[in-house]
Amino acid sequence: MLEVNRYRVELSEEALEQAQIIRAWWIENRPAAQDLFVDELRAAIRKLGATPRVGARYDEPDFREMRRVLMPRTRYHVYYTVDDGSRLVRIHTVWHVSRGRGPHG
Repeated sequence: MLEVNRYRVELSEEALEQAQIIRAWWIENRPAAQDLFVDELRAAIRKLGATPRVGARYDEPDFREMRRVLMPRTRYHVYYTVDDGSRLVRIHTVWHVSRGRGPHG
């Protein structure tokens, strides 16, 4: 049997607030796909827990070792860091691609 080394994934307070705002907007404005944002975020969290280095490096001087993954259907990036010592993936922000370049520190 193959053992999967899983990481714990948590959202920063800022990322949690953003996700709640985005979810509310999605429910209000996308009635045919109200759960799409939440479903994609859950899938991203599962993926990061299993393969935390899957995301592309995001080069921003104020963000040490920041990575990002795209949620393709909703067009949001999840920006996160990985701490191998504590086996923790911390999501710092959720940012829509239409906002241009990613978040700044």
